[in-house]
Amino acid sequence: MTTPLRLGIAGLGTVGVGVVKIVRQKANLLATRTGRPVVITAVSARSRDKDRGVNLSDYAWEDDPVALAKRDDVDVFVELMGGENGPAKDSIEAAIASGKDVVTANKALLAHHGQALAEAAEEAGRVIRFEAAVAGGIPVIKALTEGLAGNDITRVMGVMNGTCNYILTRMLDDGLSYDEVFAEADKLGYLEADPNLDVGGIDAGHKLSLLSSIAFGTQVDFDAVELEGIQRISIEDIKQANDLGYRIKLLGVAQMTGRGLEQRMSPCLVPKNSPLGQLKGGTNMVVIEGDAVEQIVLRGPGAGEGPTASAVMGDVCDIARGFRVSTFGIPAKSLSKAKTAQSNSPAPYYLHLKLEDRPGALAKIATVLGDNGISIDRMRQTKHKNAAAPVLIVTHKTQRAALDAAIEAMQDTGVVESAPVALRIEMV
Repeated sequence: MTTPLRLGIAGLGTVGVGVVKIVRQKANLLATRTGRPVVITAVSARSRDKDRGVNLSDYAWEDDPVALAKRDDVDVFVELMGGENGPAKDSIEAAIASGKDVVTANKALLAHHGQALAEAAEEAGRVIRFEAAVAGGIPVIKALTEGLAGNDITRVMGVMNGTCNYILTRMLDDGLSYDEVFAEADKLGYLEADPNLDVGGIDAGHKLSLLSSIAFGTQVDFDAVELEGIQRISIEDIKQANDLGYRIKLLGVAQMTGRGLEQRMSPCLVPKNSPLGQLKGGTNMVVIEGDAVEQIVLRGPGAGEGPTASAVMGDVCDIARGFRVSTFGIPAKSLSKAKTAQSNSPAPYYLHLKLEDRPGALAKIATVLGDNGISIDRMRQTKHKNAAAPVLIVTHKTQRAALDAAIEAMQDTGVVESAPVALRIEMV
C-alpha cells in the first residue's frame, strides 16, 4: 500500500475544522487524486474540551504546536493559528528544522517573515505553501506561480478583503452610513478582533505584498505598501460616485515601473460596469495582467470554512503528489530587493470638498488646481441646507504628488470647511 501523507494541524478554528471535515469526508477522493492516502495523525489547539462539531478522538493531541511540529508521525505541518509572531512562527520554524513541509493560511506571518522562512525551507529542501493566505478559495497563488509562469506580469490588482467590500456594498444598496454598516458587520462577526486590520487596509495589504513578490520576483516588502482604509468614505461619496458611473472599492494595486515597485491599498473609484465594479458582498476578485495572457479575472469567496479549507487542501494535495515549487515561485535567494516607488502613476481623481457658500469660492479652488497643473474634467455643486457647500470635482489625469500639493494649498484659500476626500479613479 502507498505510504500515506500524514498531517499535523495546529489551529482548530473555522478553517482548521473545515480541513478536518474534508480529510474525513473525502478520503477516497483525495487518495484517488493524489495517488496516496491523506490522513491526520495529530492536532493542536488552545482548548481540548471545546465542541467543534467534528470527531477528533482518532488524533493525538498536543497542547504545544511546536511539539506537534516536531512529531515523527507528521509529514506536513498545517498552521492555521494566525499571528505574525509567537506560536505560529515558532512552530513553522520548528517544522522546517524537523524536515517537515508547511501549509499555512497566515498572510501576516509571511508578509513580515516570508523571506527568512522561505530561505530556511529551501535550504532544508522543504516547501511552504500558502494558497489559503490570499483571497480565500481563489487559486491565485497557483495561477501566478504555475499557469502564468510564462508571462511577464505587468499589473496585479483586486479586492482582497471581503469585509470592506461588504461594508461598501451595503452602504450603496441600502443607503446606510459607514458607522451603521460597521456596527452591523461587527455584530455579524465579520470583523477581526482588531477591526483596523480590515477597515484600515492592513489585512488586504498583507495579501497584496505576497502577490507582488510572486508577480515581480521581489522580496516581500509589506512596509512599502501604501495603506489607506475606508473609514473616511461617507454615504455621500458612495452615492455621488454611483451617479458619476463608478463604484468605490478598497483596491490593491501592484505594478513595476521605471521608478520601482508601486504597491498601494486604498479606496478607489472603478467603473460600475467593470468586473470589479460589479463585485458585491464579501466576494474577492483578483485581476492579473501579463504580456502574453493580457488580462485574466479570478473571482470567488474570500473567506469562510469551506473556501479557505479548500485552498489548504489544494496545497496538501500538491505535496501528496510530489509537486514542489519555491515559496514565491523562484528560489528565495534569487528574489531581488525591489526599489520602492511611491504611487505616482497619472490617473484621474475624484475630489469631494465642502466649501464656504460665498462668491468666488469655486474660483479659488479652480485656481489652486490650475496652479498645480491639474485640469478639471467635471465639476458639480450639490444641493445643500448647511453653510458648507458640497462640491464634486473629477480631474483629468494627474499625479498624486501634484494633487496633494493642491490640497495643501487649498487650506490657505479660506474657503475649505474640512479636509477634502481624494480618491483615485482606476480604469480596469
